[in-house]
Amino acid sequence: MYLIDTSVWIDSLRQIDNAPARFFKKLIADRALFGLTGAIFQEVLQGARTAQDFATLKTYLGSLAFYHPLDPVETYAEAAELYRRCRTRGITVRSTLDCLIARIAVEHDLVLVHNDRDFTAIATVAPDLKTAPVETPH
Repeated sequence: MYLIDTSVWIDSLRQIDNAPARFFKKLIADRALFGLTGAIFQEVLQGARTAQDFATLKTYLGSLAFYHPLDPVETYAEAAELYRRCRTRGITVRSTLDCLIARIAVEHDLVLVHNDRDFTAIATVAPDLKTAPVETPH
């Protein structure tokens, strides 16, 4: 099971050809199971340019699997602890939501598909965060 980050949704919607978007396209073609979090849902919707785009995205994304924090307190505490551990190692995570998304991926044992350097950095501090392999350019 896969968790598709906002970065990949945006690249895919903009038809940007990169390894994470191609990986996602293959997941869709293979009918692999994937979903998102509430934060990802919000971030993607915030990028809608028109009311029609917003409505279409809301309907489609709303039909997918949603992964929620397993605990209403501990999940957020663990995300904050992850942010703190990154900071103590000199890693600046640009979005605190990325720590929450990473924590939810870990809690649900999901593979995170992303195109965001924050997750690459977070994974160095959180070895239990699984990220999708990205092909190397030829």
